[in-house]
Amino acid sequence: MGRLYFVMFYAYILTLLSQEIPIAAYMLTSSQSIIDGKTLVSKGASFELGFFSPPSSKHRYFGIWYKPVSVQTVVWVANRDSPITDTSGALKIGSTGNIVVVNQNDSVVIWSSKSTSSNIAVENLIIELLDSGNLVLRDVRIEDPEKYLWQSFDYPGDTLLPGMKLGWKSKTGMNNYMQSWRNSDDPSLGDYTFGIELTEYPESVILTNKSIKYYRSGPWNGLQFSGAPDMSRNRVFHYELVHNPDEVYYIYKVTDPSVTLRVVLTQTSTEGHLQRFTWVNQTQSWLLLVSIPRDRCDDYALCGAYSTCEVMTEPVCQCLKGFKPKSPQDWNETDWSQGCKRETFLNCSQGEGFLKYTGVKLPDTTGTRVNRSMDLEECGVNCLKNCSCVAYSSSDISGSGSGCVMWFTDLIDIRQMDGAGEDLYIRMAASELVSESKSKGKELVVIIVIIIAIVAAMVVLALGSWFFLKKRRAKGVHEKEDFELPVFDLVTIKSATSNFAEENLLGEGGFGPVYKGKLEGDQEIAVKRLSKSSIQGFSEFKNEVILISKLQHKNLVKLIGCCIQGEEKMLVYEYMPNKSLDAFIFVSNFLFMQMKQTADCLTGKSDLTLF
Repeated sequence: MGRLYFVMFYAYILTLLSQEIPIAAYMLTSSQSIIDGKTLVSKGASFELGFFSPPSSKHRYFGIWYKPVSVQTVVWVANRDSPITDTSGALKIGSTGNIVVVNQNDSVVIWSSKSTSSNIAVENLIIELLDSGNLVLRDVRIEDPEKYLWQSFDYPGDTLLPGMKLGWKSKTGMNNYMQSWRNSDDPSLGDYTFGIELTEYPESVILTNKSIKYYRSGPWNGLQFSGAPDMSRNRVFHYELVHNPDEVYYIYKVTDPSVTLRVVLTQTSTEGHLQRFTWVNQTQSWLLLVSIPRDRCDDYALCGAYSTCEVMTEPVCQCLKGFKPKSPQDWNETDWSQGCKRETFLNCSQGEGFLKYTGVKLPDTTGTRVNRSMDLEECGVNCLKNCSCVAYSSSDISGSGSGCVMWFTDLIDIRQMDGAGEDLYIRMAASELVSESKSKGKELVVIIVIIIAIVAAMVVLALGSWFFLKKRRAKGVHEKEDFELPVFDLVTIKSATSNFAEENLLGEGGFGPVYKGKLEGDQEIAVKRLSKSSIQGFSEFKNEVILISKLQHKNLVKLIGCCIQGEEKMLVYEYMPNKSLDAFIFVSNFLFMQMKQTADCLTGKSDLTLF
């Protein structure tokens, strides 16, 4: 009976295992293939794979590109160095459990993933295109990314996508790096590579021919690469360098899912560039955000050893303090490649110390030693004890800073950074430190003298201004006292005329407008505001006011006072409610005036003329 139950249970298990697991449209089983002309789209329609030809080429390649981007942008190519000359290509799972690109009659394997899956039945393998752009080969029953049998993210092309790792795996010795296309029409392996240089203090580098340094980012300082501030974290994406016993890799992630971002290693006939692009929906085009190398100072070792490069100076290369050009003639001819040498050589004697440089890209880290448990002070003490140590710095500047890195070879590829960089302490002979101290003392004296001179000049200027204003105010008081009639201030006049309101305008003549006003005692006044464009000086105006004030008659309007303040010159008259004589003589209805009024006016006019 027990044996029967065992047989039934075993049969049940076999039935479960034999059931087919449903395959989605973004997957490919061992019995399926993708032929030229057909494509496979990721689950969220972010990426698409299939065969394509570059813009000016008839060769066919199997690759992955963005699905929603209107301009076909390829991010990964399988058969980079093995193009297909016709449309007979197909991609499938081969009999050995690899992803292969073959011609349609399976006679030639054009490309293979060379994965290891010998212990898994081929019928249980699937190919899946993820929404990250990663093409994976896995067991249909296992979705754990750590157990992928193969993935395209381990074999970058010229494009670095978010989530893709660049770096080293300790167990396998695998090095993931980018490599440029030969040109925009040829995806075969180009001359430039970008990856992580495996040292005790890792940094990213662009190499030519896989061995010659072309660009160096500077080491990772806990926040960013010391010489690449454009690659620092922001609100849209952030970078990270992971360094542990199992692996060392560089990765970036996009925090805003609406942003489409890619990093591309490009190549022209003369140079290579690492460029970051973002897709702009409004213009349906890629926008270039960053391109490195940025300028001449990003060229590796442009200035040689013991020198610094600063793009805003002329020449761009300068020897460090206490150093001089190895070849003065070459240096003067702008060939700085031989660098500089010490003016006073080190002999590990007492009195040697360090000169601090701030805001620099740290030197090439080849041959450095790192102790992440030391602080900066301990680092300096240990460097000074070791006669071979030529410089030191903090290995991590995040937080309050920690760790120690020491250099034992020539200091190469230092750059002065603008608003970034780190502190570097360079070992100097005792005599150089003394001369540097004297130089700083002289500089301090010069600075103090300049400050004293500036302060003295400001004091003299202030005193002069004070005396001038005092004299001017005194002169104004004396001038006002010369008048024998009241002098009104500007505030009083503005208040009386409602700040020269339009409704108070009585008329305007060649010398300026006349406004009606009312003083605090309800006395009505007429204010003649002389034009500011008048060329009449103060003395002439004063004489005129004095003359008018003395010229009084019963038929003349009375001058009450004046106002002189700043550029304002005003005469204050009594207000004539019945207007002036000319308003009655020269009106159009003069013939209809009453005879008595006419006689009175004429009588007054004759008296005025007599006067």
